[in-house]
Amino acid sequence: MKKAFTLLELMIVIIIVGVLATLGLTQYQAVIERSRGAEARQILGALRSQCAAIYMNDGDADNCINTNLGIGTANDQIPGPALANCRDSHYFYYTAVPSATPATSATFTGTRCSAGGRAPNAPVVGRNITLTTDYSAGGTDAWGGNYGY
Repeated sequence: MKKAFTLLELMIVIIIVGVLATLGLTQYQAVIERSRGAEARQILGALRSQCAAIYMNDGDADNCINTNLGIGTANDQIPGPALANCRDSHYFYYTAVPSATPATSATFTGTRCSAGGRAPNAPVVGRNITLTTDYSAGGTDAWGGNYGY
């Protein structure tokens, strides 16, 4: 009598491996997307620090706008809203909006790129991370976001 695997046993093993691979790939993509959010958290923190310096100098955050914080379309700038398709170097584009005059707070938003080779596999509508800082209350921060960011 020869010793070997039956066709049924091989098919069951292939099905199990396929299910495990599918689950693993889904989790891998989720982890990769969360790690890309680290770019946004780092840049939003830098924008917050720049705005804090403006607030300490001027007494309000009115000048915490995109152009004063280095957000724009030039290659040496942080990608701004005009770059929804982004560049090869970023997965998000950014905006900075001070509160009403006199501004004591500002909201910084990183929005996921929608094209340009940087879009995620799933739809990007509404994928963002926000940082709202109130400078009058000792620099309190409030983070928000969705899709694991």
